[in-house]
Amino acid sequence: MPHHDITPTRDARLVTLADAAEHFHVSVKTLRRRIADGTITGYRLGRLIRVDLNELTQRLVVTIPSARSV
Repeated sequence: MPHHDITPTRDARLVTLADAAEHFHVSVKTLRRRIADGTITGYRLGRLIRVDLNELTQRLVVTIPSARSV
């Protein structure tokens, strides 16, 4: 896995994978897969991995178009 120096934004809300998974009703495994495929950014703090709730909201929550909006 390549090492990238990505610093979270000032308004980042870093939480554990377990907390983020519970918040979005997905599994920790799903979040780990999204980090691995580059869909979301994971931040390592020592041995711990954190994700930014703000980023997850932007990337995981999508609008479903209705028949009327087409």
